[in-house]
Amino acid sequence: MTLSDLLYPDNPKRRQEVIRLHQELLDCMLVNFHATDELIAVLNAHLGCTIAQIKMEKGGTIKENCDIIIQAMSEIQREVWKIDKEMKEMLEPVLYQKLYDIKEPEVEKIAIAHKVFSIVLGEATSIAGMVAVKLIGSNIIIVAVNKLVTLLAQIGASVLGGIGIAILGLGIDMVLQAILGAVEREQLLAIVKSYEEHLAEFKAASEKYQHAITEITSMVKCKIK
Repeated sequence: MTLSDLLYPDNPKRRQEVIRLHQELLDCMLVNFHATDELIAVLNAHLGCTIAQIKMEKGGTIKENCDIIIQAMSEIQREVWKIDKEMKEMLEPVLYQKLYDIKEPEVEKIAIAHKVFSIVLGEATSIAGMVAVKLIGSNIIIVAVNKLVTLLAQIGASVLGGIGIAILGLGIDMVLQAILGAVEREQLLAIVKSYEEHLAEFKAASEKYQHAITEITSMVKCKIK
């Protein structure tokens, strides 16, 4: 037992809590990476986008990985705004409003969107209209992206930002050394508090974001079959 553990008997428990919370954060981030990458693949394949695919950099820090997702999400936002702008410019006002009318049948909305993409892309897949309607006809994706971008920026700027990702599979002592190497040992309590505060909100926002993306990717997969 170290001197600090003798002076602060709660430290061993806090260390275990830090490891558990760190793993939860990494798991949540990894799922967000996969979900975002899936959405990017759909946008590139069916809407003519050219967004770079992403993956978690296991040799990087939490902040560096937060920045990767933020950049990808920002590009997705720009593409959605671009799609909306093209729809507004190419459609009659009445048709454009139909895309946002919750009472309008989705089949009608998809047909309208497909016509626009057939002109924009020269040739559009049958899925293009469906994806476009899901993206612009519902603000779920954009709202979820906005929330996650804000939370990811907060996590990256917090005491957690400098902690490395590549500690999975290591022994407990090495995990602790990797985590505590970024901060002073006396900050254990502060780290636990920071993890808890960010995780609760981050997990809730991530679930909404992942659900919205799954709705689109599942629809695409069913259509392809």
